[in-house]
Amino acid sequence: MPAERRYSVTVSPAAGERIHEHFMFLARVSESAALRLLDTLMKDLRSLDRMPERNPRFERAHVPRGRYRYLLSARRYRIVYQIAGTDVHIEDIQDCRQSDDKSIV
Repeated sequence: MPAERRYSVTVSPAAGERIHEHFMFLARVSESAALRLLDTLMKDLRSLDRMPERNPRFERAHVPRGRYRYLLSARRYRIVYQIAGTDVHIEDIQDCRQSDDKSIV
């Protein structure tokens, strides 16, 4: 049986900033909820080192077709990423309750 392929996962500075924004917003309401969110996001980000192609494509009119995929995390956050060879690049972390009509690139 062949070894499972592993990917290197990197978070763009913009996506890192979005994680921080989501954390700080939630921390104003509940620090414990913000810490749970951060734990869940980090667990899901790390999970992309195995089979990142398992998640659906992120298809929107304003993004290049077929370029991005997404993973839903903590029931309301969308981790948007692309796969390049053995690298997974996290491009954005979106709150699904907000409009996503902006470009992620």
